[in-house]
Amino acid sequence: MSEPTDNDVYYTLGRPGRFELKVKGSRFTGYAAPAGSREIAEKLVESLEKQFYDATHNCYAYRVGLGGGAVFRMSDAGEPSGTAGRPILDAIDRRRLTDTVCVVTRYFGGTKLGTGGLARAYGECAIGALNASEVTEQFITARLKVAFGCELTGKVMTLIQKYGSKIRKGDFQARTEIRLSVRKSLADRFMADVINATSGKAVFSDDDPA
Repeated sequence: MSEPTDNDVYYTLGRPGRFELKVKGSRFTGYAAPAGSREIAEKLVESLEKQFYDATHNCYAYRVGLGGGAVFRMSDAGEPSGTAGRPILDAIDRRRLTDTVCVVTRYFGGTKLGTGGLARAYGECAIGALNASEVTEQFITARLKVAFGCELTGKVMTLIQKYGSKIRKGDFQARTEIRLSVRKSLADRFMADVINATSGKAVFSDDDPA
Protein backbone atom coordinates (compact mmCIF):
# COMPACT_ATOMS: atom_id res chain seq x y z
CA MET A 1 0.00 0.00 0.00
CA SER A 2 1.33 3.43 -0.89
CA GLU A 3 2.20 5.69 1.99
CA PRO A 4 -0.33 8.41 2.83
CA THR A 5 0.69 12.04 2.58
CA ASP A 6 0.09 14.65 5.26
CA ASN A 7 -1.75 17.12 3.01
CA ASP A 8 -5.08 15.57 3.99
CA VAL A 9 -4.47 15.73 7.75
CA TYR A 10 -5.99 18.30 10.07
CA TYR A 11 -6.44 18.65 13.83
CA THR A 12 -9.37 19.61 15.99
CA LEU A 13 -10.62 19.12 19.54
CA GLY A 14 -12.29 15.93 20.70
CA ARG A 15 -13.63 17.47 23.91
CA PRO A 16 -13.70 20.88 25.65
CA GLY A 17 -10.98 22.17 27.96
CA ARG A 18 -10.81 24.78 30.71
CA PHE A 19 -7.90 26.66 32.27
CA GLU A 20 -7.65 29.42 34.88
CA LEU A 21 -4.88 31.97 35.35
CA LYS A 22 -4.39 34.79 37.85
CA VAL A 23 -2.16 37.75 37.01
CA LYS A 24 -1.79 40.70 39.41
CA GLY A 25 -5.28 40.22 40.79
CA SER A 26 -7.02 39.73 37.44
CA ARG A 27 -8.59 36.32 36.88
CA PHE A 28 -8.53 34.85 33.39
CA THR A 29 -10.53 31.73 32.56
CA GLY A 30 -10.14 30.05 29.18
CA TYR A 31 -12.69 27.76 27.56
CA ALA A 32 -11.79 25.81 24.41
CA ALA A 33 -14.24 23.61 22.51
CA PRO A 34 -14.80 21.91 19.15
CA ALA A 35 -17.04 23.79 16.72
CA GLY A 36 -17.93 22.24 13.38
CA SER A 37 -19.31 25.46 11.89
CA ARG A 38 -19.20 29.22 12.27
CA GLU A 39 -22.75 29.17 13.64
CA ILE A 40 -21.82 26.69 16.38
CA ALA A 41 -18.72 28.72 17.31
CA GLU A 42 -20.70 31.95 17.58
CA LYS A 43 -23.46 30.31 19.61
CA LEU A 44 -20.90 29.01 22.08
CA VAL A 45 -19.37 32.49 22.37
CA GLU A 46 -22.83 33.96 22.91
CA SER A 47 -23.63 31.36 25.56
CA LEU A 48 -20.46 32.09 27.53
CA GLU A 49 -21.03 35.84 27.24
CA LYS A 50 -24.46 35.35 28.81
CA GLN A 51 -23.11 33.03 31.49
CA PHE A 52 -20.34 35.47 32.45
CA TYR A 53 -22.25 38.67 31.80
CA ASP A 54 -20.59 40.31 34.80
CA ALA A 55 -17.04 39.72 33.52
CA THR A 56 -14.92 42.70 32.58
CA HIS A 57 -14.19 41.19 29.15
CA ASN A 58 -15.16 38.08 27.19
CA CYS A 59 -12.57 37.83 24.43
CA TYR A 60 -12.47 35.08 21.85
CA ALA A 61 -11.24 33.64 18.59
CA TYR A 62 -12.27 30.75 16.41
CA ARG A 63 -11.25 29.02 13.20
CA VAL A 64 -13.53 26.64 11.31
CA GLY A 65 -13.30 24.88 7.96
CA LEU A 66 -10.42 23.95 5.70
CA GLY A 67 -8.60 25.47 2.74
CA GLY A 68 -10.47 28.12 0.81
CA GLY A 69 -13.59 27.49 2.87
CA ALA A 70 -11.90 28.25 6.19
CA VAL A 71 -13.12 31.23 8.21
CA PHE A 72 -11.84 32.82 11.39
CA ARG A 73 -12.84 35.59 13.70
CA MET A 74 -11.35 37.22 16.78
CA SER A 75 -12.52 39.84 19.24
CA ASP A 76 -10.73 41.97 21.83
CA ALA A 77 -14.09 42.75 23.47
CA GLY A 78 -12.99 46.16 24.64
CA GLU A 79 -9.38 45.35 25.48
CA PRO A 80 -6.68 47.36 23.62
CA SER A 81 -6.51 46.33 19.97
CA GLY A 82 -4.49 43.18 19.36
CA THR A 83 -4.02 42.24 23.01
CA ALA A 84 -6.66 39.51 23.33
CA GLY A 85 -8.27 38.11 20.17
CA ARG A 86 -5.00 37.87 18.24
CA PRO A 87 -3.08 35.97 20.96
CA ILE A 88 -6.04 33.58 21.32
CA LEU A 89 -6.15 32.95 17.55
CA ASP A 90 -2.36 32.51 17.48
CA ALA A 91 -2.67 29.80 20.13
CA ILE A 92 -5.20 27.97 17.92
CA ASP A 93 -3.09 28.37 14.78
CA ARG A 94 0.18 27.28 16.37
CA ARG A 95 -1.44 23.91 17.02
CA ARG A 96 -2.74 23.71 13.44
CA LEU A 97 -6.26 23.45 14.82
CA THR A 98 -9.50 24.07 13.00
CA ASP A 99 -13.17 23.69 13.95
CA THR A 100 -12.06 25.20 17.26
CA VAL A 101 -13.31 28.08 19.38
CA CYS A 102 -11.65 29.58 22.46
CA VAL A 103 -13.13 32.18 24.82
CA VAL A 104 -11.08 33.86 27.56
CA THR A 105 -13.04 35.64 30.28
CA ARG A 106 -11.35 38.29 32.40
CA TYR A 107 -12.34 39.73 35.75
CA PHE A 108 -10.25 42.84 36.35
CA GLY A 109 -8.31 42.80 39.61
CA GLY A 110 -7.46 46.48 39.94
CA THR A 111 -3.94 46.51 38.46
CA LYS A 112 -3.38 47.36 34.79
CA LEU A 113 -1.18 44.87 32.95
CA GLY A 114 -0.14 46.95 29.95
CA THR A 115 -0.50 45.79 26.36
CA GLY A 116 2.37 43.31 26.59
CA GLY A 117 1.10 41.85 29.84
CA LEU A 118 -2.42 41.53 28.48
CA ALA A 119 -1.26 39.75 25.33
CA ARG A 120 0.82 37.31 27.36
CA ALA A 121 -2.03 36.61 29.79
CA TYR A 122 -4.65 36.01 27.09
CA GLY A 123 -2.26 33.90 25.04
CA GLU A 124 -1.16 31.81 28.03
CA CYS A 125 -4.74 31.27 29.14
CA ALA A 126 -5.80 30.17 25.64
CA ILE A 127 -2.83 27.79 25.44
CA GLY A 128 -3.79 26.32 28.82
CA ALA A 129 -7.39 25.74 27.72
CA LEU A 130 -6.28 24.10 24.47
CA ASN A 131 -3.77 21.92 26.33
CA ALA A 132 -6.56 20.81 28.65
CA SER A 133 -8.60 19.72 25.63
CA GLU A 134 -8.19 16.51 23.71
CA VAL A 135 -6.58 17.21 20.32
CA THR A 136 -7.56 14.66 17.68
CA GLU A 137 -6.11 13.94 14.25
CA GLN A 138 -8.64 13.93 11.41
CA PHE A 139 -8.39 13.22 7.70
CA ILE A 140 -9.94 14.81 4.64
CA THR A 141 -11.83 11.97 2.96
CA ALA A 142 -13.10 11.05 -0.47
CA ARG A 143 -16.68 9.76 -0.72
CA LEU A 144 -16.98 6.70 -2.92
CA LYS A 145 -19.67 4.29 -4.07
CA VAL A 146 -18.78 0.75 -5.12
CA ALA A 147 -20.97 -2.07 -6.42
CA PHE A 148 -20.07 -5.75 -6.68
CA GLY A 149 -21.52 -9.26 -6.52
CA CYS A 150 -22.16 -10.70 -3.08
CA GLU A 151 -19.53 -13.42 -3.68
CA LEU A 152 -16.86 -10.67 -3.61
CA THR A 153 -17.92 -9.20 -0.26
CA GLY A 154 -15.07 -10.82 1.69
CA LYS A 155 -12.37 -9.44 -0.61
CA VAL A 156 -13.84 -5.94 -0.64
CA MET A 157 -14.40 -5.83 3.13
CA THR A 158 -10.80 -6.94 3.73
CA LEU A 159 -9.55 -3.95 1.74
CA ILE A 160 -12.01 -1.59 3.42
CA GLN A 161 -10.56 -2.65 6.76
CA LYS A 162 -6.97 -2.46 5.50
CA TYR A 163 -7.40 1.15 4.36
CA GLY A 164 -9.36 2.23 7.43
CA SER A 165 -12.34 3.22 5.29
CA LYS A 166 -15.67 3.99 6.93
CA ILE A 167 -18.88 2.53 5.55
CA ARG A 168 -21.60 5.17 5.51
CA LYS A 169 -24.32 3.03 3.97
CA GLY A 170 -24.54 -0.51 2.65
CA ASP A 171 -27.09 -2.53 0.72
CA PHE A 172 -25.95 -6.14 1.05
CA GLN A 173 -27.97 -8.13 -1.47
CA ALA A 174 -27.14 -10.24 -4.53
CA ARG A 175 -25.64 -7.07 -5.99
CA THR A 176 -24.04 -5.25 -3.10
CA GLU A 177 -23.64 -1.46 -3.09
CA ILE A 178 -21.58 0.34 -0.46
CA ARG A 179 -21.11 4.05 0.11
CA LEU A 180 -17.93 4.75 2.02
CA SER A 181 -15.33 7.33 2.96
CA VAL A 182 -11.61 6.75 2.56
CA ARG A 183 -8.65 8.97 3.34
CA LYS A 184 -8.20 11.23 0.32
CA SER A 185 -4.50 10.56 -0.28
CA LEU A 186 -5.22 6.80 -0.36
CA ALA A 187 -8.38 6.85 -2.46
CA ASP A 188 -6.79 6.10 -5.86
CA ARG A 189 -4.71 3.25 -4.45
CA PHE A 190 -7.74 1.85 -2.62
CA MET A 191 -9.87 1.82 -5.77
CA ALA A 192 -7.07 0.20 -7.78
CA ASP A 193 -6.61 -2.53 -5.17
CA VAL A 194 -10.34 -3.29 -5.04
CA ILE A 195 -10.56 -3.48 -8.81
CA ASN A 196 -7.50 -5.75 -8.99
CA ALA A 197 -8.73 -8.00 -6.15
CA THR A 198 -12.10 -8.47 -7.85
CA SER A 199 -10.70 -8.82 -11.39
CA GLY A 200 -12.53 -5.68 -12.43
CA LYS A 201 -15.92 -6.88 -11.23
CA ALA A 202 -16.21 -4.15 -8.58
CA VAL A 203 -17.43 -0.93 -10.16
CA PHE A 204 -16.89 2.53 -8.66
CA SER A 205 -19.08 5.50 -9.45
CA ASP A 206 -19.54 9.06 -8.26
CA ASP A 207 -21.23 9.29 -4.88
CA ASP A 208 -23.96 11.77 -4.14
CA PRO A 209 -23.95 14.03 -1.05
CA ALA A 210 -26.84 12.18 0.61
